[in-house]
Amino acid sequence: MKTHKILRTIIGLGMLGATSVSAEQLDVEKDELKFGFIKLTDCAPIVIAKEKGFFEAEGLQVEVIAQPNWKQLLDNVITGELDGAHMLSGQPIAATIGFGTKSHIVTPYTLDLNGNGITVSNAIWEQMQENDPTLDTDTPKHPIPATSLKPIVDAAKEDGKKLPMGMVFPVSTHNYEIRYWLAAANIHPGMYTSTDLKGFTNGDIELSTTPPPQMPATLESGKNVAYCVGEPWNQQAVAKGIGVPVTTNYDIWKNNPEKVFGVTKAWADENPNTLIAVTKALIKAGKWLDATDASGKLINREEACRILSQPNYVGADYDVIKNSMTGFFYFQKTDKREMPDFNVFFKYHATYPHYSDGVWFLTQMRRWGQITEPKPASWYKEIAEKVYLPEVYKKAAAMLIEEGSITKDEIPAADYDGYKAPTKDFIDGIEYDGKKPIEYLNSHKIGNKDDPSLSAK
Repeated sequence: MKTHKILRTIIGLGMLGATSVSAEQLDVEKDELKFGFIKLTDCAPIVIAKEKGFFEAEGLQVEVIAQPNWKQLLDNVITGELDGAHMLSGQPIAATIGFGTKSHIVTPYTLDLNGNGITVSNAIWEQMQENDPTLDTDTPKHPIPATSLKPIVDAAKEDGKKLPMGMVFPVSTHNYEIRYWLAAANIHPGMYTSTDLKGFTNGDIELSTTPPPQMPATLESGKNVAYCVGEPWNQQAVAKGIGVPVTTNYDIWKNNPEKVFGVTKAWADENPNTLIAVTKALIKAGKWLDATDASGKLINREEACRILSQPNYVGADYDVIKNSMTGFFYFQKTDKREMPDFNVFFKYHATYPHYSDGVWFLTQMRRWGQITEPKPASWYKEIAEKVYLPEVYKKAAAMLIEEGSITKDEIPAADYDGYKAPTKDFIDGIEYDGKKPIEYLNSHKIGNKDDPSLSAK
């Protein structure tokens, strides 16, 4: 372990009298760290912070280690095998409230927005086109709702079958997104109960867990007829000619939070300066990933794709990763579309740990029965504030502003309360207000409803 010290570096000198901006290297409690990740492109901020030297600039030596699945990743953080990890946004929340593995997990940093897609098999796509002839074109209108899928689901049920579909983990954004997409078309994705931890109860389909890199193989084998996953595993289906992405999560919920950087609460308490230093490095990595030239072209993404394509990181072909990471997305080989916001790593205040993001995940857990009992609105706020650490983020950002690495307008205003403005940017147009979780929960046709009086408690 190195001897810690405060290091100040002169960044600039004025012509008339000396002025300086100090780059401060914190006196970190722990400087050798292990971070886990799953082989998805949205692990990019952690990988880039290592490969571009942002961790090292903060006095940190970081090992970045691929994990086999989300459960093992979380378990390794809890046991201390890992110091922290690339996590599903729902994981810290679910662990903290005790759904699945129980442990108080916290996050000071959101890794990205958007980045997922829903892909169907070629056979299902052909049937969707038969049900909706407007889809039978090289460039159908987007977003594509699940309405043309419903007759296929209904026909399978009449034959005593439920179509099998995949998502990556019970508390993943992918699970909630494909459920949202299906339910918006009056397809019931199933409920979780105290005796049904698979979430099949009353479902019109069967939605089960598949690790992300295995998704294309399940489509090819027929184990799944559709799935929701992050990149590059939708683009892989297009490249292999085995499936068609029908929508992205940008169209299900515009600029939705996807992954976070998570650590245990105990680790955060023991290593406060280290956590700030890590957050500083991640903020710089996010900004590097979203950097553009004067025309708006992303200038660092091709380099990022080459780094991510390495076997020790995502390990998919560079060209497949590049499809979505450089501002485009292939829905079919004939349907390449500009999607500059398919992956967002910094802009739109993406990296800030917004309380309203946490509340949304809690509403989905309650909607689908993972939270088994009704809760008052105050509970949603309380849990979000236990998990999200904006004060850590603000300390890291203040140092970066002082150093000149970011500007004030690149983070929320000082009086921001952690709740984004209400939005109707969902595929069904229903408004979400993080300060009104009970009203939002009750606004959906399918799923749990709670007593409206709980909104005042």
